[in-house]
This record gives sequence, structure tokens and C-alpha cells, in this order.
Amino acid sequence: MAHVAQIKIPATYMRGGTSKGVFFSLKDLPEVAQVPGAARDALLLRVIGSPDPYDKQIDGMGGATSSTSKTVILAKSTRADHDVDYLFGQVSIDKPFVDWSGNCGNLSAAVGSFAISAGLVDPARVPENGVAVVRIWQANIGKSIIAHVPITNGVVQETGDFELDGVTFPAAEVQLEFIDPAAEEEGGGGSMFPTGNLIDDLEVPGVGTFKATLINAGIPTIFINAQDLGYTGTELQGAINSDPKALAMFETVRAYGALRMGLIKHLDEAAQRQHTPKVAFVAKPADYVASSGKAIKAGDVDLLVRALSMGKLHHAMMGTAAVAIGTAAAISGTLVNLAAGGIERNAVRFGHPSGTLRVGAEATQVNGEWVVKKAIMSRSARVLMEGFVRVPGDAF
Repeated sequence: MAHVAQIKIPATYMRGGTSKGVFFSLKDLPEVAQVPGAARDALLLRVIGSPDPYDKQIDGMGGATSSTSKTVILAKSTRADHDVDYLFGQVSIDKPFVDWSGNCGNLSAAVGSFAISAGLVDPARVPENGVAVVRIWQANIGKSIIAHVPITNGVVQETGDFELDGVTFPAAEVQLEFIDPAAEEEGGGGSMFPTGNLIDDLEVPGVGTFKATLINAGIPTIFINAQDLGYTGTELQGAINSDPKALAMFETVRAYGALRMGLIKHLDEAAQRQHTPKVAFVAKPADYVASSGKAIKAGDVDLLVRALSMGKLHHAMMGTAAVAIGTAAAISGTLVNLAAGGIERNAVRFGHPSGTLRVGAEATQVNGEWVVKKAIMSRSARVLMEGFVRVPGDAF
């Protein structure tokens, strides 16, 4: 019996923030995968090694976590005042689908670096030494991101002394600006608070009714007080991810939150939209020991946040969720702001399972609507491997 040979596709494996993913230039993809559709999804699933009933992604580039089951497609931008178009695909580990409904804030840190190295940015915009300002169009959510990428001797500077909790080794700092981060989600009308309220009573049949802040900023997110769920906000991954009942409860909360936010029309649609919305719980500062063994003191942070991604507690914090946290913290009266002391602020440092993270945002009211012009945070990025990925020629 004859078998189809493998094909090879140019690709780069990169870390961005606390995530890793496979990066492609659009022009390097097989022609049938250069447009959205079943062929593109099938290709990316095979590259990552999904769906995998063993939850290991052994036969692909994925790392069997939401932070490492990711793909990125980049192209020279077709939009004015932008350098690169950035499309993110969150690949399900155990199911045959790719979720295109949101952005990855962590991998956003690697987009500018890849774009410069791949020749997608006009060389005139890249200094010999200094910082290149890369204007990114985030195609999933229709928003702009500005990446400040360090350059040394005409090439991207990846090594440095910037430390990021959740990443073992230091690297060069990449500052990101998320411009007008309120998400333009279907059903939300572009409003930062799709229900019109800073705090809602979210009724979840079979679970309970909870005070919740439902916000579209960076990524649609449902914030709930930790104590209302029976938690302290100091939990690490094992406390949640080893508890099937807890995971099922969080998924139910997420589904009803998605319905309330207008992101889905029917409850069963949530299963096919795993990437968004996120669900997170917040608490006032407290001492805890991070997953690395590092002691975090209550005085080190303004609040505690734990967030779930793709059905599991995240090992650190999703970059887009950090934007949501910073935005909500800047708006007096949200659960995030109240957990952080209820004061006006334009930056917040929060504790997560791997340590702490600072994110800045300034909020104002315009015609009765809350507006955040931009949210700012720093990450780092590094090329881990470059060359080709191989997949069976009949995989897509």
C-alpha cells in the first residue's frame, strides 16, 4: 500500500511571554491553507499534534497545555499605518478544532521580533541600534498592538536581563501597547461592559448566583470573587486542575457568562468557543508561595488573580487577561478594582500562580461609556528553533 510522503513547511518555534507557539509566514503555507477554512485548520491541528485522546500531543509540536498549543500566521499588513497582520489560532488539545475567537497576549510579544527577522517590516523602520516600533494589526479581534523591539547591530536583541515570573531565564524586554483594548465582540456592540454594568448578578443554574464583572478588554473575561467560589486566590494549578468537579463548575460558569455577555446565543455553543471568554477569580492581597517556591508577600501585590484557559488553571497569566485585569482595576467599582483596594489607579501589580505581574491602563468615561485608550505591559520573546515543520501530505 502506497503512503503519501511528508511535506515540509518553513516555520519558527518561539516563546512569547509565558507561552510558546509555531509561527508561520502566510506566504509559506500551502496555497490551500493560505485562506481561512477547513484545510488551514486541519494543517495546524496536524502540526501541533491534535486531536490527541492521550492529551500529550506527542505526535506534534504542541506541549499539551493551553500555553503551548498555539499557532501564529503573519503577513505584511494590508492596512494603513500597520506593519504586520497577526492571526492567532488556539489549537484544542483533545478535540479537532482551532479557536480563532481571540488573541494571545503573550505571543504578541514575539510577533514584532518574528516580523522583523522574516522581512515583514520595512527595513527603514528598523534602526541599527535602539528600539524598533512595530505596528501590529491583531486580525482576530480587529485591534492594534504596538511592540517595542530592541535592536542591536541591525538584528533583534533577544538576550537580556528582564525577568518575567513564569519564565525560567531572563531575556530582553519587549514593551507592548494594546491600543483601545475593548474587544469588538459580536453581541457586545463594542462596549467594554456588554451588560452595561460594572457588577452583575450572574446566575449559574446548579452552581449558584455570583457577583461578577463581565468585561471586554484584551479578551472577554468573567471576574468573580474567590471567596464566593470557596477559594482564597492563593491557589496553584494542582488545587484546581486535579479537581474534576471544580473544572466542570468553572466551565459551567464560563458558559453562562458567555451567554450573558452576548458572545454566544445558545449555551451549547460554548464548547466550540473554548478560548473565549476567560473566567478568573480575584481576592485581596495575601501571602503565598508561588509554583517556583518563591515567597510572595501580601505587600508585594495589589490583589490576587487566578484565571483559567482552555479548561485549566493557567500556570501564570494570559497576556490578554492581564490587559483585562489592568483595565478593570483602573475602573472604580469593578470587582477587580475593589479587590485592589477600591482606589483610582493607572497601574496594578497582581499575584498569579508563578509570581507577580504589573500592567498599566488609564480609563476615562466618554458619553457615559468607559474607554481605555491603551494598556501597557512588558514581556520577552525568543526564537527557540527555526527551519521546517513536517506533516503528512494528506493531512489537510
